[in-house]
Amino acid sequence: MSTGPGADSAPAPTALDTTDRPRKNSMFSSLKIRNYRLFATGAVVSNTGTWMARITQDWLVLSITGSSTAVGITTAMQFLPMLLFGLYGGVIADRFAKRKLLFFTQGAMSLSGLFLATLTLTGNVQVWHVYLAAFFTGLVTVVDNPTRQSFVSEMVGPDQVRNAVSLNSANFQSARLIGPAVASALTAAVGPGWAFLANGLSFLAPITGLMLMRTRELHHTPRSPRGKGQLREGLQYVSKHPELIWPIVLVGFVGTFGFNFPIWLSAYADDVFHGGVGMYGVFNTLMAFGSLAGALLAARRRSTRLRVLAGAAVGFGTLEIVAAFSPGVWAFAPLVVLLGILGLTVNVTANSSVQMATEPEMRGRVMSLFMMVFTGGTPLGGPLFGWLTDQYGVRISFAIGGVVCATAAVGVGLMLARAANLRLKLDLRRGQQHVQFVPREQLAAVA
Repeated sequence: MSTGPGADSAPAPTALDTTDRPRKNSMFSSLKIRNYRLFATGAVVSNTGTWMARITQDWLVLSITGSSTAVGITTAMQFLPMLLFGLYGGVIADRFAKRKLLFFTQGAMSLSGLFLATLTLTGNVQVWHVYLAAFFTGLVTVVDNPTRQSFVSEMVGPDQVRNAVSLNSANFQSARLIGPAVASALTAAVGPGWAFLANGLSFLAPITGLMLMRTRELHHTPRSPRGKGQLREGLQYVSKHPELIWPIVLVGFVGTFGFNFPIWLSAYADDVFHGGVGMYGVFNTLMAFGSLAGALLAARRRSTRLRVLAGAAVGFGTLEIVAAFSPGVWAFAPLVVLLGILGLTVNVTANSSVQMATEPEMRGRVMSLFMMVFTGGTPLGGPLFGWLTDQYGVRISFAIGGVVCATAAVGVGLMLARAANLRLKLDLRRGQQHVQFVPREQLAAVA
């Protein structure tokens, strides 16, 4: 299905199988581009600081209140702005120069980290201060997320978008390996304030990278002129493309019901296995190992298959149900790694397929909708699963999230097949592929 004038620069996938082939692709091919190398180097530093702050923030709230619901509220405050204002962030990203916007957003997030560090180091921090900092960070993220997502294509060009998206995720997950361990050590040794301070200072790295970029080497995309109806235009654009609608719907379910790990992992570490902040850091590190592996595997793929998206989401939900009832930490820990692999596969596959199917001048608005749906459900899922954890235990809460994710993935997979005029074929004969989607015409001819 063509996406119009942008099809040459962003080829659209079919509903279940995209076969666009970049001219050259390897696991790290995007890093050959200087501007992207600067971007990635700055990002790994700020991402490490971000993970330090996330782990410390969750544990600080749990220490102050003793409540998983309070941890859920903290998460909700950070993502509530995305739910309320997410689409406006996409309009801003399409209207202004993305590199200049990133100077503003990275600086603002640095101030947020320094604010929380000051209060914590002086001993004046209260839980509402954490809520306030989380909400402010969420407001900035409304603009930062779609700007960063769409700026990727300006740095690397259309041939490397899929690889760069995967490497961005690998970058984020690499920082996740370091951040929780450093944050746990700092919190145990000298208190949480130093982790917040490191986060605030870490944003100097991406700001420096943006300053050193060669603007003449960017693949500039047309900016949307100021005008009425741009939000409606973005929604109408998505509504006409099933290959955009259903991945976005699926990541909405997964983000709302399946990615409540700050609540679940902290509760398992504290209430189930009684390992404290050190075990919480280990769980986050294990998930990061899995997520990094998933990102690198995604970077190797030369095409984006939406059947991989549906299958990974089914596996992700099913694995959450299994992990929920793990009898001990020895069984739970390897499942956390597998959850990281499958969760990242869902995220990267959906992200890259949506970007590749979208015209460049619409990418900011489409990606803002993607991020709004993916992270905007957290204000609903966070408090809900925090309450379920407090009332019925973390095992029940975790299992419910898995059931919803797996069910939604099956439904979306069937809708994608219908949009592509495919039907499910079952063949139980030995040596045959037992389950596959085939064109309706082929099935009718066999019959």
